[in-house]
Amino acid sequence: MESDGSDFNFDLARGTNRVKRALICGIFLWMATLSARATDDSLANLASDPACARGLQWIDKSAAWTTDQQIRLTEIPAPEFDETSRGEALKEIFAASGLQVRTDKTGNVIGEWPGSDTKSVILLAAHLDTVFPAGTDVRVKRNGSRLLAPGIADNGVGLASLAGLARALAESRVRTTKTIVLVGDVGEEGEGNLRGMRALMDNYGSRIAAAIAVDGPSTDHITTQGIASRRFEASVTGPGGHSWSDFGAPNPITAVARGIVKFSAISVPDDPRSSYNFGVIEGGTSVNSIPSSSAVKIDLRSEEERELGRLETALRDAMQAGVKEEISATKSASDALQLNFRSLGTRPAGKLPDDAPLVTAIRNVDRYLGNKSRLERSSTDANIPLSMGIPAVALGGGGRGGGSHTLDEWYDPAGRELGLKRLFLTVVSLAGVERQ
Repeated sequence: MESDGSDFNFDLARGTNRVKRALICGIFLWMATLSARATDDSLANLASDPACARGLQWIDKSAAWTTDQQIRLTEIPAPEFDETSRGEALKEIFAASGLQVRTDKTGNVIGEWPGSDTKSVILLAAHLDTVFPAGTDVRVKRNGSRLLAPGIADNGVGLASLAGLARALAESRVRTTKTIVLVGDVGEEGEGNLRGMRALMDNYGSRIAAAIAVDGPSTDHITTQGIASRRFEASVTGPGGHSWSDFGAPNPITAVARGIVKFSAISVPDDPRSSYNFGVIEGGTSVNSIPSSSAVKIDLRSEEERELGRLETALRDAMQAGVKEEISATKSASDALQLNFRSLGTRPAGKLPDDAPLVTAIRNVDRYLGNKSRLERSSTDANIPLSMGIPAVALGGGGRGGGSHTLDEWYDPAGRELGLKRLFLTVVSLAGVERQ
């Protein structure tokens, strides 16, 4: 059949649209390339500023000094609610670096590098406390390039990074617009309920332009989402008795165990990602005594508050069912056992937009340093500012580590300079350099 030219016209129009799309894509790519080059030039200019260059040079040549501070701080025990001695050691380092130092009423050790604008603050915090109880051997041992000790990575790395940053600022003599605040804060682990960071938010409030929690070693992530958590103690009390003469009396330990088994059988979703942990069980006085009390401590986490509420309800129902089942099994009176719940703390959720200026600033630094990173989710000190709408992230201090929250925790300081440079350039770029 003879063509009337419409196929040609259609192909021409389609071809024209393809050309248009290609041109538009090319323009956007060109603009993105120009923007990236401008950013790289901006970071290069910042890094070559005489003051910043001095700070970066100090970081390059002083990794061993930073590691020595990490060992020193790690070997000072800092169990929950007893961080004072470690805080005093960090305070000495801050003071020797020329920071304006104080300890607040909560126990946070604060060092300020004043800027010309004292009403605007860039806050960096690393938690002083560990999960390990008093009496834990925290002496640092070496195995090749690795340092071994409870708390050496979490959060010996963060504290050493603050020490290194304090010295890098001092060596650089950089003048910034915003005030840089370095803090060794209390109460991040366990039942501390982030009390140190909560106090910092009360203290600095609207003055905080950005907050960074320095936690652990990893430089391959930017934690922009805070995972919500609720922590509880469920306790069961009863009459107790002798294991022989009172056999058949309801046992609080058994009731708690029944509740744990029932709750562990529930479904926990992958989306939103959620988790639970039974971390501590207590009770009893001797092997041949029926205990009069027993308690278990539980950690619930989720990306969404709604799911966290569901888990809490399921936990309460399961523990109550465990108590009833124990009473029924022993044919005791309905009030033979009593269940009580006590809140040990809550961590609110929060999320920083992927295109937030704080994230962009860190990505620009990563590109300049050749560091690859991804956005992550976790539960850190950053939860509090994020929940209040304050731009906040958690970053690692550099090097490698593993075995956190175990007695086999380790840290390898090789490459820690990258993490410290990343923090230094991010903080200085956020604070703004005043030309000297």
